[in-house]
Amino acid sequence: MSVRTGADYIEGLRKRPRAAWIKGELVEDVTTHPAWKRPIEQIARLYDMQHDPEYAQVLTRPGPNGPIGTAFAVPRTRDDLIARRQAFELWSRATLGLMGRSPDFLNTTLMAFADEPAVFRRLGDRFAGNVQRYYEYVRDNDLFLTHALIAPQTDRSRTAADQSEQFLHMGVVSESAEGLVVRGARMLATLAPMADELLVYNHPGLRAGDERHAAVFAIPIDTPGLRLISREPYDDGSRNTFDHPLSAHFEEADSLVVFDDVLVPWDRVFLHGDVELANAMYIETSVRQHTGHQTGVRGLVKMQFATGVAMKLAQSVKIDSFLHVQQALGEAVAATEICRALIIASETDCETSSSGAVRPAFNALQTLRMHLSAAYPQVSETLQTLGAGGLLMMPSAADFASPIAADVNTYFQGAAGLPAVDRVRLYKLAWDLCGDGFGQRTLQYERYYAGDPVRLLAMNYQAYDKSESFELVQRALELAGDPVEALAAVQDLQ
Repeated sequence: MSVRTGADYIEGLRKRPRAAWIKGELVEDVTTHPAWKRPIEQIARLYDMQHDPEYAQVLTRPGPNGPIGTAFAVPRTRDDLIARRQAFELWSRATLGLMGRSPDFLNTTLMAFADEPAVFRRLGDRFAGNVQRYYEYVRDNDLFLTHALIAPQTDRSRTAADQSEQFLHMGVVSESAEGLVVRGARMLATLAPMADELLVYNHPGLRAGDERHAAVFAIPIDTPGLRLISREPYDDGSRNTFDHPLSAHFEEADSLVVFDDVLVPWDRVFLHGDVELANAMYIETSVRQHTGHQTGVRGLVKMQFATGVAMKLAQSVKIDSFLHVQQALGEAVAATEICRALIIASETDCETSSSGAVRPAFNALQTLRMHLSAAYPQVSETLQTLGAGGLLMMPSAADFASPIAADVNTYFQGAAGLPAVDRVRLYKLAWDLCGDGFGQRTLQYERYYAGDPVRLLAMNYQAYDKSESFELVQRALELAGDPVEALAAVQDLQ
């Protein structure tokens, strides 16, 4: 099979009913549910772009059995990294940077795993083989994956093995000739109801005694015993696109994943029972670098979008001539361009992995992740400040078709003859992005995308190569010299 079309993707969802729950309702067909129909259509558009002559050369690469998505291709040169960035950017721009788990993210993850088979081979050749075969299966069928990395927020002071219930956090109940039986829960599976497959692994942090909870595997989203419990949607299908242009299209359906004694066949198991390796896997594969590259590009596009809305908002009522407004917009522009610079730096300083692949530099991408956790909330606050009371006062689409339409058109117009309908449309967009529940979710998503920002900064300090900085400090200290000799030298000069 070659790269899929949007129709292929939607038909695949329809043919594989999954146990997806939303607001207490079991959804039989996710493709027709009002809360998910439009986001599924947005993802389908991404797949269609792979067949559009305008984009196909960027979004696809030659594969062993036909074209494959660019995110699946292992980069061998710096030019390959640039080509990947261009592909990431096309899909990010198509979703305005608002879909943090578009298909290319986990395509990239799986490529990074498959490119480091030695890591998984520590448990045996079959586990490395499982990773490679699964990567090829997903690549050649152009499937869409979600993932679940985090244990439920129950008692954070305890390890996974020491919770009040043995399998409150997902863990392996038993092994058999068929595979592993898994029970418990994981979060935060973004877009899970709209995905084809679920990939499970963990961030470093498991401890001795957590062996049952150290499991890396992949299963179809319609596997028996797997339940998806979606959070309350920001759009239940009743919102119109004029009043809610973003939440009506880009609902990502973050979900809790419940494993009710789910059987994971051995050929879908990549690692289990080894806490040390489960913790090391995330670092010793190139997954941090490659996923950081994809999400950094998406973050750049999201910053460009939010900054663009802020600039348009300021122009709409002519406040962009005020110095303090220019300062705020200038800071947003600078924060956006820092994103771009760090992405280019990661490509320029790329390195060759143990497998011979080329990966972007980690330090630049890690810095970008920390930057985005603060920069995006800041630009969101700038939008709130510039929109001020106007964000709270906008009429609805229905008002333009009502007896008060004349009042609306008169009193909601903007500067320089900007029609009311255009100003209201812009302010609705801004509110959806920075004030509405959907907008607050996009802010929270960036703030905690890579985990607790405080821990992230601490880890960056701990892991940072301090040698060059310390060399400069030592050079300066040597200039000071011995205190007695320094005094004598001054006396000699006098």
